Amino acid sequence: MLLAIDAGNTNIVFAVFDGEGALLQNWRLHTQRSRSADEYAVQLNQLFILAGLELGQVEDVIISSVVPDCDYHLQRLCDRYLKVAPFFVGKDNVPIKIDLPRPEEVGADRLVNALAVRVHYRTPAIVIDFGTATTFDVIDADGAYAGGVIAPGIHLSLEALHRAASKLPSVNIEKPARVTGKTTVQAMQSGLYWGYAGLIRGLLTGLKEENGFEAPLVLATGGLAEMFAQEIDEIEAVDRELTLKGLYEIYRGLKR
Repeated sequence: MLLAIDAGNTNIVFAVFDGEGALLQNWRLHTQRSRSADEYAVQLNQLFILAGLELGQVEDVIISSVVPDCDYHLQRLCDRYLKVAPFFVGKDNVPIKIDLPRPEEVGADRLVNALAVRVHYRTPAIVIDFGTATTFDVIDADGAYAGGVIAPGIHLSLEALHRAASKLPSVNIEKPARVTGKTTVQAMQSGLYWGYAGLIRGLLTGLKEENGFEAPLVLATGGLAEMFAQEIDEIEAVDRELTLKGLYEIYRGLKR
């Protein structure tokens, strides 16, 4: 059994695959950089039990992390409690061409997503990941990672707005019926939702033009993917498990 770990700035996702590659279960924990290996073990053990699984069934671990502070504790979790040497994903071990002058700057999660698209979907493609940052990743017709865009995530923007303007409340992110807000809350929701919808459409247009894409696959992943996919026709598919699929593909390649 494989345990795949995707450590992001907001959440850490733990996923279990069986020997045939079927995703059995996955859990999402809020990222806490100080969470110890002991705490991970207690939480994971409880989650495994609830799912009818045992930690002792884990034979391999693969980790994609963009949070260096978590790496030591995840390593200790694997060494001390799982008795498994984890495989950390990086630019040098993702089987994908990186068409960038400084490939070392690309986050592991973005490369993993690109690989998953190449294997499970079609290229050329643009992946929109609604995470702590909203990222746009370009995969060219040959399946190479060709760059992208990093914009502040919508939750990050809301938090910054609430902190910087003392009279502005924290609001739920939802689609307003109108662009023109009649209350402060409506106006903020409009700015967040319709503002991001405009940002997405504009960036998609620019990415298509610059890369010479006529009809690329546009795929969304992350927490708010479904909400914006309903509004933006260019988004053809939503896959919340895209990164996990990519991690499994890397693991499968290692076992060949």
